[in-house]
Amino acid sequence: MESMTKKRTAAFLIDTAVSTAVTFGVEYFLRKKVKNEAVHALVTPTVVLWALEYAQLRKNGQTIGYKAMGLTLENEDGRPLSECQIIKRMAYRDTISTFDYLKDRQAFEQQHGQRLPHDSFAGTVVKKK
Repeated sequence: MESMTKKRTAAFLIDTAVSTAVTFGVEYFLRKKVKNEAVHALVTPTVVLWALEYAQLRKNGQTIGYKAMGLTLENEDGRPLSECQIIKRMAYRDTISTFDYLKDRQAFEQQHGQRLPHDSFAGTVVKKK
């Protein structure tokens, strides 16, 4: 595994930990209003993770995890990240990207870990800051 991929994995784990902490707080208030456990198990964690990631990437191109690992997400052509790019990247990563990995592990990393399949799909690249 490339060192950039290791940093990206650590950054995602940090972001997931932050998201989990926020999710616990949100669920505390939602449990009084929503009784369906599927919402608490599937919907709330995903919505919280995506909302936090979207807000952070839209604001400065970094999440808390990326900042801690010294990484930044950029548009491949140098323009600022668009809303559509961020959403496409998150959706692809959390759905189809898993199948890409299982199908062809050797070709999963591109450009020494700077581009994973969800980056290629969204037109983004991760760089060291």
